[in-house]
Amino acid sequence: MGNNITIRKAEGNWTVRAGGAILGESSNALELSEGDLPPVIYFPREDIAMAFLDDSDHSTHCPKKGDASYFSIVTKSQTLKNAVWSYEAPIEDVARIKDHLAFYTGDGVTVERI
Repeated sequence: MGNNITIRKAEGNWTVRAGGAILGESSNALELSEGDLPPVIYFPREDIAMAFLDDSDHSTHCPKKGDASYFSIVTKSQTLKNAVWSYEAPIEDVARIKDHLAFYTGDGVTVERI
């Protein structure tokens, strides 16, 4: 895979939690590694409770992956702005992450292998 990015199936089962709620669990998650950055777990959209996510106007561009759109996580006690991102039309080299979501961890959001 070009651009110093590798994508592989994330071994095992993965979960994402925010505000005490489980947002999703998947045995089909992907692990994206990019250079020296920590690996990022991408969850299939169908494995995430999308009712907890609100569309955001925020977007960014990565020359290696494409344009990212963002979501905010709405919990009982707070809204975590732009805590989730997705590449709706990723660059061909990383096409496997299409229809997947990644989460910023910290501030009450955890992604872990279970």
